[in-house]
Amino acid sequence: MTDEESPGGAGPVRQQLPGGPAVWCTNGPAAVAMWREMGPDGAYDRAARRLRPGDTLLDIGGNIGLMSVHCARTCPGIRVVAAEPAPEPHTCLRRNLADHAEPGWRAECAAVSDRPGRLSFTYYPDAPGNSGLYADRHADDGITLAFLRNSGVEPADAEELVEGLHEGVEFSVPAVTASELVRRHAIERIDLLKVDVERAELDVLRGIEEPHWPLVRAVVAEVHDEDGRLAEVRRILHDRGFTVHVRQEPLLRGTELYDIEAVRAV
Repeated sequence: MTDEESPGGAGPVRQQLPGGPAVWCTNGPAAVAMWREMGPDGAYDRAARRLRPGDTLLDIGGNIGLMSVHCARTCPGIRVVAAEPAPEPHTCLRRNLADHAEPGWRAECAAVSDRPGRLSFTYYPDAPGNSGLYADRHADDGITLAFLRNSGVEPADAEELVEGLHEGVEFSVPAVTASELVRRHAIERIDLLKVDVERAELDVLRGIEEPHWPLVRAVVAEVHDEDGRLAEVRRILHDRGFTVHVRQEPLLRGTELYDIEAVRAV
């Protein structure tokens, strides 16, 4: 499967984002929803505003590149290395980085895990941001229902909106570790490590070899707190010298989704 082939059956479309740029995406409404996660006072926006020209963003789970675009617009002059395993979003990621990031950006079509190889990946064409190595249709329906209800959508309407949303397409993708990306792209410092990988958060962190942890200055991650995952992510970061803050967005109340912001203690 090449970058231009689409497991979801649709090609890239151009979407104007509210208060932002026009971007290439696989699904316009989904792109708008993801862009709203970059809003003021959110975890992603706070992390972006700590960047300085010359810094490096390692964007794991890049999807169509909205975090990379937001960081590049917030702080012109940063370097971006992004990874996204699904070919259709990856095509959009490359186009969006070409449009909005500094020359020298890199975009890998690969999952980031604790080991190299090939892994099974589930892609949701109607909810691309929820796709992942550990996709769980029932759980993903529940998170979306809670989000919609917390947003004021009537329960019956929410049920209708979620119907069929997480019908997935499964295929095999290449996998690399974060440390392999460091070597491959000669990354000397990771000023921001962003991780949004739908239940594969621990795999990403376990794929960072000990000599590379000192390169990481800050982390922003979305964590699914299932089977003690949140506590383990906190422990890994705390043990490596980070001050860790955990928050849950009000619209995600009643779900297992939390944001982690970690900054290396000086």
